[in-house]
Amino acid sequence: MPKLDPATKKQLIARVNYYREMGIYDFYRRPVEEGGVVESAEPAAAAETVIADPEESLFDSPLPVITDKRAALKAIREDIGDCTRCRLHKGRKNIVFGVGNVNVDLMFVGEGPGADEDEQGEPFVGRAGQLLNNMIAAMGLKRSDVYIANVVKCRPPQNRTPERDECDTCSPFLMRQIEVIRPKVIVALGAVAAKNLLAVNDSMANLRGRWYEFKGSRLAVTYHPAFLLRDPRQKKEAWKDLQMVMKYLGLKTKVSTPGE
Repeated sequence: MPKLDPATKKQLIARVNYYREMGIYDFYRRPVEEGGVVESAEPAAAAETVIADPEESLFDSPLPVITDKRAALKAIREDIGDCTRCRLHKGRKNIVFGVGNVNVDLMFVGEGPGADEDEQGEPFVGRAGQLLNNMIAAMGLKRSDVYIANVVKCRPPQNRTPERDECDTCSPFLMRQIEVIRPKVIVALGAVAAKNLLAVNDSMANLRGRWYEFKGSRLAVTYHPAFLLRDPRQKKEAWKDLQMVMKYLGLKTKVSTPGE
């Protein structure tokens, strides 16, 4: 791409940093024919990511610290609006955005809201949420010490598993939440969260028990609390995953399994 003069580069960096403060990180342009005439392709097919010349990179410095995370999250929530982007909006009562402290080391990501969450507009407030609270307490933390969100923001009918296109439509908002929160550790609760965050299709047995690098954070995978309610035998395995997280964060480990 053409070299930018210092004044233009400075203005462009300032504009990009402004969008980052607002939680917006992805920028797109349409292909342009020689002579500057825009092609008439479909927008979705024509869009491509703008990649700067490495020698003229706008991103030589680390990502700036977002000084007002609450404002950035509010901007993301306003961008979601009264969402009708996928079929999950039909029949929902509330969009379930996320909850918790914005200045945290630990973030939990689940699958999607259930009936209680849809009613109250807050993630993990039903039976699975009570177990998650117990898991958090067993780590020596309070619910207010973490941030909690889901892959999809609307309740799937009859609490079914969100379908691929629904996750693909909604997960960019989750990615922006993560980029604003910037936790040290993300815990993916269940296969849907793990597979969507890591973009892999593998078994829980293979996904658990190790660390993944993810957007400047470390990511661990464990069982969803709703699964643990159905199969309490796996609570000890989930506790092993949480102990791995505790060790990394320097939290004092305990002996008992949460929920017992």
